[in-house]
Amino acid sequence: MTGTALAIGLVFPLHGPGGVFGPSCELCAQLAVEEINAAGGLLGREVRLVPVDGGAPPARVAAEVGRLIATGEIQAVTGWHTSAVRQALVPRVAGRVPYVYTALYEGGERTPGVFVTGETPSAQLLPGMSVLAREYGARRWCLVGNDYVWPRHTAKYARGYARVLGCRIETEAYVPLGTEDFRPVLRMIERAAPDAVLMLLVGDDAVRFNRSFAEAGFDRDCLRLTTLMDENMLLATGAEGTRRLYATSGYFETLATEESLDFAGRYARRYGVTAPAVGNLGESCYEGVRLLAALIEAACSVETAAIAGVADSVSYEGPRGRLRLEGGHVAQRIYLAEADAMDFTVVTQL
Repeated sequence: MTGTALAIGLVFPLHGPGGVFGPSCELCAQLAVEEINAAGGLLGREVRLVPVDGGAPPARVAAEVGRLIATGEIQAVTGWHTSAVRQALVPRVAGRVPYVYTALYEGGERTPGVFVTGETPSAQLLPGMSVLAREYGARRWCLVGNDYVWPRHTAKYARGYARVLGCRIETEAYVPLGTEDFRPVLRMIERAAPDAVLMLLVGDDAVRFNRSFAEAGFDRDCLRLTTLMDENMLLATGAEGTRRLYATSGYFETLATEESLDFAGRYARRYGVTAPAVGNLGESCYEGVRLLAALIEAACSVETAAIAGVADSVSYEGPRGRLRLEGGHVAQRIYLAEADAMDFTVVTQL
């Protein structure tokens, strides 16, 4: 490899609610970089990561990433961060460097130069609600989410999906990121007596809610469905807090596909048995680096205009299988899994 390194800004939560899976994000992205460098790098250049704390306030994250781009310290951006951070980043990043957003999100991102690997409600939430309604009689729902764009916008879809399925969302509650006391929310759930709760909470907020939910005894009669939950969050919750908890995702660490098992083996060999659980949120950062590499290799350039010209012809191999870009989004298989103490058991492909 020759020349200066090609630096990728990795925006992921170093603290705050998402900090529980932040180490997994960094290690998975680093594994992708090491594998790319072992194969000769990108455009003959070594690849390296520049970490940025995506758990900081969105405006601060955007200012830092904008500075790194302006000074030439990074040539691309990827990572898992909230939609609030993404919305702050897009005006600073789009058109200047390629940006791959890896988080599941509410959908609708169409900014040129922004590419999305994460799941969206139509593929993730609608079929998940459908299975719980059909197989477990979940007709009456409550919704609990953090108070920002992803839960708020996803709730609009959830209301529509509930009507299509002959279900009803009885009540909704939104709490700030970093909420510790869920007693008012639990009282709301108790009054509504739902069959299921749709949980749109990030990281430690979901951990605290799950613990409180189980301590109140609601897990005996009420299901929970979430589109944002990984094994690190399960471990933090504890086995007693995860009974009758379901999650939808494009990846679970226990997914028994050849690609998933191979990735889990490489991760374990590189970082050892004491490393953080891979988790679907951390694994998404591996996907982000791999997609960036595929885009840059196809364009033979890091320039956004050149990448835009080839983007819809790009595909790549990852732990989720061979994935292809379509209109700036990655189409992928989605699975429903049930929490089994500290792991997920995949129930079905949706």
